[in-house]
Amino acid sequence: MKIQGKMFIWLSVFMLAMAITYGVWSKEPAGTTALFLAFGLSIMIGFYLAFTAKRVDDMAQDNKEADIADEAGEVGFFSPHSWQPLALAIGGSMAFLGIIFGWWLLYFSAPVILIGLFGWVFEYYHGENRTQ
Repeated sequence: MKIQGKMFIWLSVFMLAMAITYGVWSKEPAGTTALFLAFGLSIMIGFYLAFTAKRVDDMAQDNKEADIADEAGEVGFFSPHSWQPLALAIGGSMAFLGIIFGWWLLYFSAPVILIGLFGWVFEYYHGENRTQ
């Protein structure tokens, strides 16, 4: 993870240089603010990754002599099937349509979003997948 921290820190240096250059030449506040916010986000991520890399073991990407097979193995658990993202997508699209057509549509989209969210969070606490 050391290389990721360095990449984000260098990205933040680039963003800062671009924000200053863009702000001086364009004198446009919205784009300058967006670039400074992008600098802030990338420096936070870079600092977190660099700080965390000191406390974890070296990974394969930190070794210049590593092969692809060195990082092989189980990555994590991923849900094989879930209908909850579909409910969240429908609820989210209804909420955005509520911004276009009228705020009253949010009354119908909020329950769909909450049902999808609670279903996704508690998916493995009930039903046939309870023991996974």
